[in-house]
Amino acid sequence: MKRVFDFMLAGLLIAVLSACGKQAGTESAADNGTESSVLAENSETAEQTKISCVEKGAEHIMDKEKTQDQEGTAMTEDISSHFETKTVRLNSGYEMPIYGIGTYSLTGEVCVDSVTAALDSGVRLIDTAYMYHNEESVGEAVRNSGIPREEIFVITKMYPNQFSDPEAAIEEALTKLDIDYIDMMLLHHPGEGDVESYLAMEKAVRDGKIRSVGLSNWYIEELEEFLPQVNIMPALVQNEIHPYYQENDVIPYIQSLGIVVQGWYPLGGRGHTAELLGDEVISEIAAAHGKTSAQIILRWNLQKGVVVIPGSSNPDHIQENTELFDFELSREEMERINALDRGEKHDWY
Repeated sequence: MKRVFDFMLAGLLIAVLSACGKQAGTESAADNGTESSVLAENSETAEQTKISCVEKGAEHIMDKEKTQDQEGTAMTEDISSHFETKTVRLNSGYEMPIYGIGTYSLTGEVCVDSVTAALDSGVRLIDTAYMYHNEESVGEAVRNSGIPREEIFVITKMYPNQFSDPEAAIEEALTKLDIDYIDMMLLHHPGEGDVESYLAMEKAVRDGKIRSVGLSNWYIEELEEFLPQVNIMPALVQNEIHPYYQENDVIPYIQSLGIVVQGWYPLGGRGHTAELLGDEVISEIAAAHGKTSAQIILRWNLQKGVVVIPGSSNPDHIQENTELFDFELSREEMERINALDRGEKHDWY
């Protein structure tokens, strides 16, 4: 068996060499903690690029070999095994809560009040973005909370219309948030200049401005093209995930790389939430547990290893969305919800 595994490793190394050779011969590419970086800071020649890429591939293969003695063990930490601490350790070395609040469409005082209510309810993960136009409000709520800064994890995102000057985008986010540093910055979705923008975020990690970096709306093909061009493995990928759009092929792929998966629109998104919460299967499971449909869906995500960031401006709903750890869905219940997948995406990216 070991000879077969060794042969497979050799084949994988040959594939890596071939892929890296192609990368090194291409002069133009598509557009954390530093301990997770496995490449040199810059590959200025084709040969350097090839060597660095081989090292990355070899390291990834070695990591796979280490897990062979633990059959069925994921290559990233399973967040469901962290329900007591309610955090997961990222590949950047930092701890991140496994549930939080999304702030899409929340602006001004509504955003400040919503984030404040979330923090008062024990939420310590806040998701914002340049395109949400509320980074100032999120920062205000964090600063005024009285909670030590290091206990709050703030994610923001750089939008493609900022990729032409990513350094300025990073500084703008730091200024608007005004919370000393950014826990995690994501590229909001693929676009021209995305690789260069990610490399700028890597530099911000080295400079202590950002602690972890990641991606939003990247799927298998996009990741396969993108990852060989960067130095720091993303700590997180954030995609649309809910019972009607489950990404059952994408989630395991991302997790196999040691990357945490986070789901936006966990309750289906605007215009679709009522249908999802009223789904007969989910409603039946909710009644059986004495829980709400929203709590069932969020718990389903968590048991699949997906971090959740439901959005709300209602303090009661915000509190409700934190009460996810006093019950467990059975395998049969998980399978019933899994069977609801329609491949139905509720936003364009």
